[in-house]
Amino acid sequence: MSSVDSNQANHGLLCPEAPIQRTQYPYVTGTSVVAIKYKDGILMVSDLGGSYGSTLRYKSVERIKAIGKHSLLGASGEISDFQELLRNLDELILYDNMWDDGNALGPKEIHSYLTRVMYNRRNKFNPLWNSLVLGGVKNGQKYLGTVNMIGVTFEDDHVTTGFGNHLARPILRDEWHENLTFEEGVKLLEKCMRVLLYRDRSAVNKLQIAKITEEGVTISQPYSLKTFWNYSAFENPTSGAEGSW
Repeated sequence: MSSVDSNQANHGLLCPEAPIQRTQYPYVTGTSVVAIKYKDGILMVSDLGGSYGSTLRYKSVERIKAIGKHSLLGASGEISDFQELLRNLDELILYDNMWDDGNALGPKEIHSYLTRVMYNRRNKFNPLWNSLVLGGVKNGQKYLGTVNMIGVTFEDDHVTTGFGNHLARPILRDEWHENLTFEEGVKLLEKCMRVLLYRDRSAVNKLQIAKITEEGVTISQPYSLKTFWNYSAFENPTSGAEGSW
């Protein structure tokens, strides 16, 4: 082996002396996910935008996925990290199915697993750059929780990620109630997404709504909302602002 070949071998990708890589900044990202409990189960919505930095590069990125028989997962943040999580969850569900014991992992177990994964990666200073929403129904019990990239987690009757924490959550606090019908829940989620579309530059007018009940998971085909852009505040946003040009 020549000296050149020897040097290449010593600095190969599998060499223990190769530098450890970390994701220091997310590249392709998705924005808000909004989810609520309703009378029969869980409703979740996200748009299909994928931003490359500040450029809205992709407009068909699905960020809501069914996990096993009882759970629904939505993600904002780095798309490749979400894909890595989905691979891990596929292995987890496959391992659980191999026991063939008549039981299946429920949303509470999946959420607990995700909190451990996210917190473990944070402790290694190599986080998965996502905020996750996990909802589901098992044995008549509705479950909805969230976890972010550093492992902060909680359960609630309605959860959001991204800009939704600032713009959609106040709407949900005012208008959500536990006896929402499916139609009322969809209408409420669409109201939240319309506000986010107006105010979040990373949002795109192409949505998917998913529901999960005891009967299973249904994820809608992508569709667009009706919007109105002729509000006076949109036409002249600096009107009345002191010091504006």
